[in-house]
Amino acid sequence: MSALIPTTAYLIRAIHEWCVDNGLTPHLLVKVDAHTRVPTAYVKNGEIVLNMNYTAVKDLHIDNDAVVFSARFGGIAQHIYVPINRVGGVFARENGQGMFFEVLDGQAPDPATRPVTAQHVAPEESSVKKSHLKVVK
Repeated sequence: MSALIPTTAYLIRAIHEWCVDNGLTPHLLVKVDAHTRVPTAYVKNGEIVLNMNYTAVKDLHIDNDAVVFSARFGGIAQHIYVPINRVGGVFARENGQGMFFEVLDGQAPDPATRPVTAQHVAPEESSVKKSHLKVVK
């Protein structure tokens, strides 16, 4: 039997479609590295969140290798390229529901060990504002 195709790209497409069908705004969490092509001015702590709504992007294409589209940042059109193994999650901006993936730095992820969760995680109460996104294993 040949190696199975990882499920990540299929799940990204499914959550994107679910968001659009429900009138929500799909966002892509990206762990930036040398292989990603994103506007570096908007990268914080090695991550960037990209709006993937059809009103915000042009020529969106999600295949089994990468997410590719054009978008405007500060009025300047940019070509975006995100390898699938750099996607940390896809979720709805309005309610945080979606799927989040573990991104392994410095190596290609093994699809059998790349866990996925499908639950919005509420932020903890504290004086320091923390991200509401969490990878659950």
